[in-house]
Amino acid sequence: MAIIPLNPPELPALTGVISHGVKLPDVGLVYTAGQVAWDAEGNVVGDDLAEQFRKAYENIDRVLEAGGTSRDKIVKETIFLPGYTTDQAEALIGHLVEARTGHPAPPASTAVGVESLYADGFLVEIEVVAVI
Repeated sequence: MAIIPLNPPELPALTGVISHGVKLPDVGLVYTAGQVAWDAEGNVVGDDLAEQFRKAYENIDRVLEAGGTSRDKIVKETIFLPGYTTDQAEALIGHLVEARTGHPAPPASTAVGVESLYADGFLVEIEVVAVI
């Protein structure tokens, strides 16, 4: 089975031991690594959850495009939130609604509260699986 690494130039260069995503053309899937709100140099973009949520999904879009698919083909997403509590659910749903505007079917989704993310300053990390 072919596994094609996906590392769009608009995202930070990685160490060579991980990829921003992988394409599995034989089974018609793209998996993204967890994407955060960073620019091509790895700097945090955005001070609040709404901004970071938008930027993380923009980065997901880049990985999906590199794999020949798009956000409307996402079938599963996992959202990691440091310090998540249930009183944040309404805001989280609002961010998801914004991210999915114009897309046909909502994917299966899981929100996971975590202690921390990749580096200080990141407020959300999202990974997805999409069909090609």
